[in-house]
Amino acid sequence: MNAHEALKSSMDLGEMVLKTYLSDLSDADLLRRPGTGCNHLAWQIGHLINSEKGLLEMVCPGKGVELPAGFAEQHGKEAAGRDDAAAFLKKDEYLALFDQQRAATKTALDGLSAADLDKAGPEHFAKICPTVGAVFSLIGSHVPMHAGQFVIVRRALGKPVLI
Repeated sequence: MNAHEALKSSMDLGEMVLKTYLSDLSDADLLRRPGTGCNHLAWQIGHLINSEKGLLEMVCPGKGVELPAGFAEQHGKEAAGRDDAAAFLKKDEYLALFDQQRAATKTALDGLSAADLDKAGPEHFAKICPTVGAVFSLIGSHVPMHAGQFVIVRRALGKPVLI
């Protein structure tokens, strides 16, 4: 397995976890918060999509997908406390955007050489992502970082253990 394959494998695992945990949740379920002070699932999914686009754009400018107008603001820190369903997308819309952005990420990765992955990452991310490859690694690991919160919501809703 080479670096490109390893990075894609990490992305695929996170995607599988996300889609499995969302598989039997309703749009209303996405507005559940795992705990006091935590962001609800709809906000988190939007955050994952928006963050992936932002991370990709840092190392491959212009390669992210165009998100709907206001999407970044809907899923920014200032909007994290909102609970109005009308302010967020439906599950199928989130999944479609996730798929579009993930495809763009993998396409951009395919366009990079092994030497490109060793190039310095964004200066302001140097501490956690010193290389371009490390940025792609963060993209792959970001989804599972949120997975524990999805599990808490699933348990509170009485959903079955899926993974």
